[in-house]
Amino acid sequence: MSKLNQKIALVTGGNSGIGLATAKLFKDEGAKVIITARSNETYEKAKKEYGAHFDIVQADVSKVADLDRLYAHIKDKYGKLDVLFANAGVALFAPTTSIDPDFFDNQFNTNVKGLYFTVQKALPLLAKGSTVVLNASVVSVKGFAGASVYSATKAAVRSFARSWTGEIPVQDVRFNVLSPGPIETPIYSKMGMPAQDLDGFTAHMASTTPIKRFGTADEMAKVALFLASDDSSYIAGAEIFADGGAGQV
Repeated sequence: MSKLNQKIALVTGGNSGIGLATAKLFKDEGAKVIITARSNETYEKAKKEYGAHFDIVQADVSKVADLDRLYAHIKDKYGKLDVLFANAGVALFAPTTSIDPDFFDNQFNTNVKGLYFTVQKALPLLAKGSTVVLNASVVSVKGFAGASVYSATKAAVRSFARSWTGEIPVQDVRFNVLSPGPIETPIYSKMGMPAQDLDGFTAHMASTTPIKRFGTADEMAKVALFLASDDSSYIAGAEIFADGGAGQV
């Protein structure tokens, strides 16, 4: 039997990268999948490419009004949620001395505030026995130059899973964290680095990972499915590292 048969699943930021790979796998495993795209441009692109497969909603998770509109749509169309993969996020790297308030707020508004209210506003819709998977990063436990703000946002995500597991009965909702290492996704091209610096950064990341390669979005999707399904029924409040050993040695 499919692992998410007839489940209603929401994947934020599901139009690319890990989110898209996970949305596809959830659908293959029997779920009805809603994905979000942040901008009108990415929404129109996703609608054209994946509209036959997913229910696509334009929503920027850093905007509470967008989240209200998203959940009103889900409530009206489906009446509930069984799985939430809070995946939408941004990653920008810069030295501490060059960071300004806009750089700081951009990441915290999406990765922390956006994720927090994505979950808070989903709670009335989450069915008993539902699962929430939070997408964090190996940087929640490992320091990288230029990643001070990004790392702090992902440490907050990990903290949320602990707090929500202590606050909300596990029988009602299970919260867990997926923390990827370096993964081949479009997010690296959005870091704001010059091309030559980005090439050096990605090469360095791969070389320092014990497995000596980047992971793939499909590999992360398999871990997200494990955490979203009954395969992980005795796991709650945990952080699962899918990082090629990067944060473990």
